[in-house]
Amino acid sequence: MKNVCFLIGDINLSGGTERVTTLIANALATESNCKVNILSLSHGKQPFFEVDKRIQFHSLYKEQVSMKKNYISALWKIRKYILQHEVDTLIVVDSILCMFTVPALMGLKTKHICWEHFNFNVDLGVSFRRIGRKWAAKYCDYVVTLTKRDKELWEQGLKNIKAKIIPIANPTPYENIENTPKLDYKIVLAMGRLTYQKGFDLLLEAWSEVCKKNNDWTLRIIGGGEDEGRLKEQAKFLGLVERIDFIPASKHVEQYYRSSSFYCMSSRFEGLPMVLLEAQAFGLPIVSFDCDTGPSELIQNNINGFLVENKNTQSFAENILKLINLNSKEYDGFVQSSRDISKKYGSERVVNCWQELILK
Repeated sequence: MKNVCFLIGDINLSGGTERVTTLIANALATESNCKVNILSLSHGKQPFFEVDKRIQFHSLYKEQVSMKKNYISALWKIRKYILQHEVDTLIVVDSILCMFTVPALMGLKTKHICWEHFNFNVDLGVSFRRIGRKWAAKYCDYVVTLTKRDKELWEQGLKNIKAKIIPIANPTPYENIENTPKLDYKIVLAMGRLTYQKGFDLLLEAWSEVCKKNNDWTLRIIGGGEDEGRLKEQAKFLGLVERIDFIPASKHVEQYYRSSSFYCMSSRFEGLPMVLLEAQAFGLPIVSFDCDTGPSELIQNNINGFLVENKNTQSFAENILKLINLNSKEYDGFVQSSRDISKKYGSERVVNCWQELILK
């Protein structure tokens, strides 16, 4: 039995990275001959998403601490954990953490996999992330990207790559969903952490333009985060309070997909957005910025949605209005296309890719 460990910054968060990590870990624990551990740098309450009872959950520190001040301590804690738990394969969730794992694993025979969840061009203003990527490319056994495009960015952006770079898409958390979206719901759904990356400020700008030409649709935003207060103030300034519902992050989002007509994603950058996979599983047409990376691999323009020039809020608004103004036959065609594309991201196919990688 292979002993697999996922190392993640904070499994308690409610983002797409934490969701898909839990999804893959649970699948490996139930569908393969693997013992699975999740090691979190810090521990708050409980993981936001449900963790299979067979998975051992541990943390390096009981509360959040400065990783700069505790860098050496963290290295030794990770190494000690790997040795004590006899880990065969370490999957590092987010390339920045390779700053810790590369030196921690020196001299060990543990298979070392870096799992990139952003894209190569994004460092979030943290120079250590670029160092982590260089170390991952040189010292890890494998680097897993979420898209073929990001694999290309890694190969173009780095020299002396010794790791094998493999694209493995995120799986859809929902399969064989029976859902019939309707234009009559008149709800546009958007979901995610309320942060700069997700671009909800841009979405509000676009929605303001939509509301000038349409007065009976509602934008529903599900999520929480550091920009929540600012976004509510922006909505108030734009006169959108009656046209937007802000709803806290939830573990049970199915009800919102089922009651929506289509989905909007306004991210400035992504890896492979879980929300788009989820929306497609429920048959929702999508309007999204064509940011790096992910949307262009999930959305076929004018087939299951619309790709919009990144950060172009005027064009975003125009494409929302295109979906609002579809006739029922056109809308049903978009719905069916979303369902069809979703089938390419079934969990069985994705988990099989991970199993093959772990067993190599």
